[in-house]
Formats: sequence, structure tokens, C-alpha cells
Amino acid sequence: MTLTRLDVVPDREVRVRAPGKVNLSLRVGPRRRDGYHPLSTVFQAVSVHEDVVATPSTDFRLTVSGPQSELVPTDGTNLAVRAARALAARAGIDEGVHLHLHKGVPVAGGMAGGSADAAAALVACDALWHTGLSRDDLLELAADLGSDVPFSLTGHTAVGSGRGDLLTPVLARGEFHWAFAVQDRGLSTAAVYARFDELAGDDARDPDPQDDLALMQALLAGDATALGAALHNDLQPAALTLDPALAEPLEVAEDAGALGAVVSGSGPTVAALARSRQHALVLAAAFTAAGVADAVLTAVGPVAGTRVVSGADQAG
Repeated sequence: MTLTRLDVVPDREVRVRAPGKVNLSLRVGPRRRDGYHPLSTVFQAVSVHEDVVATPSTDFRLTVSGPQSELVPTDGTNLAVRAARALAARAGIDEGVHLHLHKGVPVAGGMAGGSADAAAALVACDALWHTGLSRDDLLELAADLGSDVPFSLTGHTAVGSGRGDLLTPVLARGEFHWAFAVQDRGLSTAAVYARFDELAGDDARDPDPQDDLALMQALLAGDATALGAALHNDLQPAALTLDPALAEPLEVAEDAGALGAVVSGSGPTVAALARSRQHALVLAAAFTAAGVADAVLTAVGPVAGTRVVSGADQAG
């Protein structure tokens, strides 16, 4: 896994793009004493992005644009601001930064939009300030910020273990096409995990990577049909009990011929795997026609992780 950088970075402005993700599989063990759950998950980075522009400032400032931008906090609780401050502290930087986020990943949608913001902030500030920190330094900072942030940095397809932050690359042949049913309402990750604990009770067991053998074989073969059959999310029953309406986009996806459909992460976004790019558009149209989504997105995966982009590549 590599973090893509440019050899020459502009001194006064850095533009960075970070991908959202879908969990192809998410297996969750019983809650530990430290409050975390052991995870075994297969991440895939998809072409739904967060775009960040970093410019010099005397303090740490954040502005936001794009869909659902009004839902994003702009104070010190924002994960991107926390990432910038953590990097400054690690590198001994006494400068500030103005971060402008352009949203593309749904807010509180189970697609790691906040984690993508944090990853983008790390890469942008590292380039703006010329810190010279190593890849491992950035990954360590990322893991401290949140369990999905390291994957947002590295992208592509990977198995996450531990809290999801210990990554092993996965070879995936070809590309996979997705349609996403997005909801304006969010689902609290903490609430979903709490409901998972209630539902699993004493039956919860530590994840076994062998449970995803069929999924890994499908990725290696580039077999979208087999991948669709292997999609899995231990948190899906908990998400459905908290938000029963999520059953509707799952049913619409099945009726429209999706190869598989799953709640993404802790929800409430529903990810439907398509046969082709055109079929992804058909699935998106079916979500819209049925009125089961506040917004729909289509994407392809896997894609690269967080990277500096040129002005011509910058969306928004």
C-alpha cells in the first residue's frame, strides 16, 4: 500500500481528494472491556470523494460546501480539524491552516466521510507544511484519529482487523459498479453497535477470516456475481431494527436485479452491486422511482486512496 504524492507541491494551496468506502464484509466480535469490538472487515474504496483545499492561516479554520454540508460541524470537534492539529503537534508546526471541505460522501452514512476528511487533512497539511513525515507516521496518526482513517489513506481493497485499522492489501481484479441509496437521516454508529450487542448476546464470537473465503476468491477472480452473493454485514440486523425503513431500498435493489445489496457499515446508506456501469444507473433509477432514498449515487471501485490532485482534477 502506498500513499500517492506529487514531487512538487504548491506552497500556498494544496488540493487533496479522499475516497469513501463500502464494507464488502463486516464481521463483529463481542464488545471488549476497552469498549471496542474486534472486527474483520473487507474495505473497498469507491469513486465517491471528499475534496479538501488547504491554505495557510494564522489559526485552524474549516469551511464546508456540497451536499449535506449544513450537517458538518466546523469547530474543533471536526475530524479534519483534529487531524490537522495532531499533525502540527507531531511535526512541531506552529502554523495554522484553513481547510475547505467539499462533500461528496454522505454524512453519517456508513461510508467513512468523516474519516476521508481526516485522511485528506493529513495529506494536505503534510504537503502544505512540508513536514517530511513518513508514510508510517501518517498511518499512525490516522489510526489514532479513527479506525477507518488508515484505509481512507491507502484506498483500493484491504482487509481490516483489530478495530479495522490494521490493514492487509487484497488483490481485486477488474472493477465493480455500485449504486447507493442515501438517506438524509443518519444512524449513530454507537447506537448501532449497542443494538448489535443486545441482539448478539452471548452468541457473539470473535471474527474468523475464513468466513470471507468466498468473498476473497470472488475479488481475486473479478467475479461480480460471486461477490454479490458473498456481501455480508453483522451490523445490518441492528441497523434495520433501529431504522426499519432500510428494508425498502434493500428490497428495491433485489427487485431491480442487483447482484447483492447490503447496508454499508453502520448505515443508513444501502449499497447495491451492479452487473455493469449501465446497470448501476438502472439501480439508481429504481431507488429514485420507488422513493426509498433521499439521494442516489453511482460509483466504481476499487479506487486509489487519498492523494494530492491538480486544480483541473478538483471537483466542486
